[in-house]
Amino acid sequence: MTTSLQELLAGWITGQRWFAGKGRVIDDLSIEYRADIAPGDPGLIHLILSVRQGERRTRYQLLVGLRTSLPDRLKHVLIGYCDWDGGQYAAYDAAHDAELTRILLEAMESSRQAGRLEFHHTPGVEIDTSPRSLVLTVEQSNTSLVYGDRYILKQFRQISPGINPELEVVTALAAAGSTHIARPYGWIETELDALPTTLAIMQEFLANANEGWAMALTSVRDLYGSPPDVPAEDAGGDFAAEAFRLGIATAEVHRELAEAFPTGVVEPPEVKRMAERFRDRLDKAVTEVPQLAAHASVAHAAYDRLADLSRAVAVQRVHGDYHLGQVLRTPGDWIVLDFEGEPGQPLSERRGLDSPLRDVAGMLRSFDYAARHLLAGHPGGVGLTGRADEWSARNRAAFLGGYSEGGGRISGGDAVLLRALELSKAVYEVVYEARNRPTWLPIPLAAFSSPR
Repeated sequence: MTTSLQELLAGWITGQRWFAGKGRVIDDLSIEYRADIAPGDPGLIHLILSVRQGERRTRYQLLVGLRTSLPDRLKHVLIGYCDWDGGQYAAYDAAHDAELTRILLEAMESSRQAGRLEFHHTPGVEIDTSPRSLVLTVEQSNTSLVYGDRYILKQFRQISPGINPELEVVTALAAAGSTHIARPYGWIETELDALPTTLAIMQEFLANANEGWAMALTSVRDLYGSPPDVPAEDAGGDFAAEAFRLGIATAEVHRELAEAFPTGVVEPPEVKRMAERFRDRLDKAVTEVPQLAAHASVAHAAYDRLADLSRAVAVQRVHGDYHLGQVLRTPGDWIVLDFEGEPGQPLSERRGLDSPLRDVAGMLRSFDYAARHLLAGHPGGVGLTGRADEWSARNRAAFLGGYSEGGGRISGGDAVLLRALELSKAVYEVVYEARNRPTWLPIPLAAFSSPR
């Protein structure tokens, strides 16, 4: 039995990890635009979908493969059987079909165009079109294809009109010779609402790198497994030296961003308004999560100190979603990934100027999460909270020391701003954990009681 592809997608999309509208009814799904990348059997098409849920409209992109006979290896990504261009086909998520995804490499290498779909390669690079692709399964909001040990192609599933900050940033930093990014090789774009819009970006795949989050967790486990009288610096797998190097790398990336993009300042009246926005979010969070009420005075005091700042705050392009899962340790240095900012925020905000201390605050919160998340939901973990605090304090201090060593500035009013930013992030985390992982709620709540 066959039906239209549009009808099939309306039922299929709600089950995808990257679909942002889970739990809400789809009122309408339409194929806004179609590009034929490779006709035939198998065929490859690119779709931009418009999904309306109540008053909210969201656009997604999808690579669809079409085959009259679907091999067993692709049946797990079947969308359904449909009528298409006068024939009957099995439609499936083509990101999982290495035979078709090689066409994307070929198209970038030759700078092809398919309808409004444009393929580009970074000037001065050559793209090897021979590697086969494999889909990474750990992502939530995007889909990444790894081609052998050479490239990683990130497909932004939810799209907004405009150039994605990640493409903008890595291109500029690569041109400036930055050693803290993965080298860009190409990208795919289209026109959406009369604006060039980034659909995917391909970069160097760092096959021999280790993720910062995994390294930190190994260190925490080593500490928890050590005798209680052994200090963190003497336990196996101490992370502090790496945290220090990561602080240096973070400061260097911030300096490179300031050199590559415009900078500015936020005057005291706007700083005061920032504090009021933090206060408003706190009040709303207390209403939703009553457990936060006992800690609200700590945040209010930090916001009061921020509102009293009498000097301007420097702002620039920043990472915007910085944590241990966004950095990789190669044999040579730390590499920073995913400059796209918070995926749920408007593109204009993700490309806007902000204090670099927002990134610092995000990483500090990440150290707290690394130290405590293994204890979440485990009654026996209460006895290890002191060890968790010890690990977090040691690595936070090392990171901040490295950040200062690398040229980052944290003193006086900067420390006041950093504290307010960190607690604002913790308020967001409280609401998130209460909604999604209630057993993790003690992690962000501890930010309000820990001495800083």
